[in-house]
Amino acid sequence: MKRYRPNVAAVIVSSKYPFACELFLALRVDIEDAWQFPQGGIDTGEKPKQALLRELEEEIGTRDVEILAEYPEWLSYDFPQTIAKKMYPFDGQTQKYFLVRLKPDAKINLKTKEPEFREYQFLAFDEAIKKITYFKKPVYRKVLQYFKKEGYL
Repeated sequence: MKRYRPNVAAVIVSSKYPFACELFLALRVDIEDAWQFPQGGIDTGEKPKQALLRELEEEIGTRDVEILAEYPEWLSYDFPQTIAKKMYPFDGQTQKYFLVRLKPDAKINLKTKEPEFREYQFLAFDEAIKKITYFKKPVYRKVLQYFKKEGYL
C-alpha cells in the first residue's frame, strides 16, 4: 500500500486580482527546471489552513494572503523515482489546495531560513500550466480547471 504525506498547496493570485488574473509560480532550488506552487507538509495536530499560512511564510516570506477558495477534495500524486528516495518513507503526497490572493502590502521574500525557491513569476493561466513541472501537471491542471469553472480564474 502506498504512503502519502499530508500536504497543503497554495494557488496564489497577485494583489491585482480580480482585475488581473496572474498566477504565482516559483522555481525550486533543488530540482532542475521545476516550477510549482508553494506547498508543504502538515505538521501533527495542525489544521490545513494553519499549515498553509506557515508554509507560505517559510517558503515565500509572507502570510499576508486572503483565502478565496478551497478545492473540495484531497488530491494525491506519486513522486518520480529521483525524488522518492529523498522523501522516504512516502511514495507521494496527498494535498489540500487553496486559492489565495496576496494582500496589496504583501512582500515576497525567497531568501528565507531554508530557501526552497530561487525565482518566481506571475503568469497568465495558460502560461502557468505550460511551465509547471511534469509530475505535478495533472493535479495542477485539475485544480486550476476547477477554480476556473467556479468563476475564480
